[in-house]
Amino acid sequence: MMNATVNLFNKIFAADKWNIGYVHQTAEELIRTKKLAPSINWLKEDRVDYAADPFVVNVNDKPRIYYEELDFWKGKGEIMVIDGFDFKNKQKVKGIKPGQIHLSYPYLIEENGVLYCIPETSAGNEVALYQIDEENPSQLIKIKVLVSGKAFVDSSVIYHAGSYWLFTSVSGDHQHLYIYHSKTLDGQYTGHYLNPIPVEREYCRAAGNLFKVGGSLYRPTQNPSNCYGGSIIINEIEKLNDKEFKTSLQFEILPDKAYNQGLHNISFAHNIIVIDGKRKVLSMITPFKKFVRNFKNR
Repeated sequence: MMNATVNLFNKIFAADKWNIGYVHQTAEELIRTKKLAPSINWLKEDRVDYAADPFVVNVNDKPRIYYEELDFWKGKGEIMVIDGFDFKNKQKVKGIKPGQIHLSYPYLIEENGVLYCIPETSAGNEVALYQIDEENPSQLIKIKVLVSGKAFVDSSVIYHAGSYWLFTSVSGDHQHLYIYHSKTLDGQYTGHYLNPIPVEREYCRAAGNLFKVGGSLYRPTQNPSNCYGGSIIINEIEKLNDKEFKTSLQFEILPDKAYNQGLHNISFAHNIIVIDGKRKVLSMITPFKKFVRNFKNR
């Protein structure tokens, strides 16, 4: 009876709180040690409910982070950018179309000194490539729709073996992975021969940067076995061409004790790894915030 009462209380008054953290560690060290460095630096929390899906890039030898901000009172996620590790200088990212939809997962990729962003716009049923204005990092310029027709989530791109490879999945479908490839970043993307590729749920949805170490290609994925955004699995892609795809689990990254309820995004910039983390917070106004969020997402 007591457990049931506690569970009901938490269901009503508890909410997820996501924050961003970083460690001084390279991708090579992560693969070698199979774990994050022990001392994670967590940013001083913003007042909003979610600061998650962080992607980091070095600009003039300083970190710049694009991330999802979700305020339950607003209902829909927005993309924000900060320089360094302080939410006080955050700016709202503009230029993403269609407008007035939930935004998240601002995947970054750099080519020939130009920085591009592929934000999640699943409500628009498309994966689109945006160029980030060099003079105004909070302004995106839509270049091209890469694929369309489904509610694609957490789309990630990397150049490998002479092609650009786009990995994505569809909202609500935790058992199929979609891969597309193109000879150029802004070119015509062709669906993989095996699409949709059957996968277990813990190897489906992306969890940050595709990355290479020592010639090997790695793909982080979200592990929802215990809860949404519970942990990250690092997978090695052993075979990838237009007809074949083979991957293997290498290791799991568990949440930090300070944010022990979840971890679902990882990003790299030279000697810095940026992650997110989830903890539970209790508030008497949580039921009202949840109601507003659900109402605005109808």
